[in-house]
Amino acid sequence: MNLQLNNKVIIVTGGAKGIGLGISKVLAGEGAIPFIIGRSEADNMVAVKEIEAAGGQAKCVTAELTDPEDCKRAVEHVIAKFGRIEGVVNNAGVNDGVGLENGTYESFIASVHKNLVHYFLIAHYALPELKKSKGAIVNIGSKTAETGQGGTSAYAASNGGRNALTREWAVELLPYGIRVNAVIVAECFTPLYETWIKTFDNHEEKLQQIIKKIPLDNRMTTAEEIANMVAFLLSEKSSHTTAQLIHVDGGYTHLDRAIS
Repeated sequence: MNLQLNNKVIIVTGGAKGIGLGISKVLAGEGAIPFIIGRSEADNMVAVKEIEAAGGQAKCVTAELTDPEDCKRAVEHVIAKFGRIEGVVNNAGVNDGVGLENGTYESFIASVHKNLVHYFLIAHYALPELKKSKGAIVNIGSKTAETGQGGTSAYAASNGGRNALTREWAVELLPYGIRVNAVIVAECFTPLYETWIKTFDNHEEKLQQIIKKIPLDNRMTTAEEIANMVAFLLSEKSSHTTAQLIHVDGGYTHLDRAIS
């Protein structure tokens, strides 16, 4: 499908690894120019070179997203480079295990900055350009906001905030024709997911237990499948879709586990 994203400049936070890299690759494959914002210059450059080697375009800027000034500087860099922004994908974050029992005020607030505050900041600084382009915002979220997981209060709270901001922004930005949606992820095997699963002593057994509970095909969602939905939501093919929390998860979040 031609999503008509050709030459559209789209910010992708955390776009050099995992789901973010999958999004960057799919957008580039659709002719867009993903502008990766992430903390690792080396990872960013590897991702850009990989996309260029496949025939696409991509750019990057190094920024620490927990730093408000870095968020501002990164968006200004995008504008200075291209003079426009047609889309924002807020993706960066990590399930860092800050729980009610083991967490502190400091670790909770740090996690919220790591997982939620920069969603607001990137969208805030990109907004003047999004108004001009009637662009779109896609927030990547997690099923932990709806199901809980245990031991990850800050991450779950941050994802609840992502969902709330998605619908709040969809209302606030109606006058500008800016659509705002979220793609909710459940079980997708990324490098961060692999790190988490290995925290279990019987991690292979634990992984197979999870996979067996994913209703559709008993397999994990791929980063490309998530990215395909993101690309669709950024495109005019979804021109009357806003304020939606779309679960790309093989039915994991909502279908009865008894069927597995």
